[in-house]
Amino acid sequence: MDGVLVSGRTIIAGAERFIERLKARGAAYLVLTNNSLYTPGDLAHRLQTIGLDVPPERIFTSGLATARFLQSQKPGGTAFVIGESGLTEAIHGIGYIITDLSPDYVVLGETNSYNRELITKAARLVAGGAHFIATNPDPSGPGEGGLVPACGAMAALIEKASGTSPFFVGKPNPLMMRTALNYLDVHSEDTVMVGDRMDTDIVSGVESGMETILVLSGVTRREAVARYPYQPTRIVESVAEIEP
Repeated sequence: MDGVLVSGRTIIAGAERFIERLKARGAAYLVLTNNSLYTPGDLAHRLQTIGLDVPPERIFTSGLATARFLQSQKPGGTAFVIGESGLTEAIHGIGYIITDLSPDYVVLGETNSYNRELITKAARLVAGGAHFIATNPDPSGPGEGGLVPACGAMAALIEKASGTSPFFVGKPNPLMMRTALNYLDVHSEDTVMVGDRMDTDIVSGVESGMETILVLSGVTRREAVARYPYQPTRIVESVAEIEP
């Protein structure tokens, strides 16, 4: 989403026309995001307020992918969760109980309220045997006035304290791509991954067997592409150049 369709609170030029072309063709699509703060409904509303019409069912977050992973591993389990509604709703939605009493999992996502007490409790539960899952490995993200620590940074803190590494579900783990493909009920050979980052979007698309398109409207610059051992299928300036 960020860097492909929007930049902050501004639509990237041509993004709305790209979405309309997808709809006109009847193509199945998903907008993916590693951000687990918000529910798909929240994100759809935020996009609609700036003029981008993407319905909630076309938005797939790392929070949803994490919930589906937990359900596949242990249906009806329990979890201690650090995160916002985008994660807690998804976990409640699969029938999980959120608790700090001997949970099966400690699940870490993005939140606006990290604090020492929560981090300490998470580290103790992981050290005591709870499985450690995190929504995404991003160490930082954009915030008011500059970067802010993100899920990956907090996961590193818990890992150091507990001695246990987390399993990251979101990009660049191809598990998120596979989960999204299953959600759409499509095959990787018939799917294209469009992203603005070589180190998350493109690598996860390549590892999932998809064609990939790198857009230069976000993080990765054209001159940086050659140093990666994997390459996108195509490079374009923005989604405005893509004809579905």
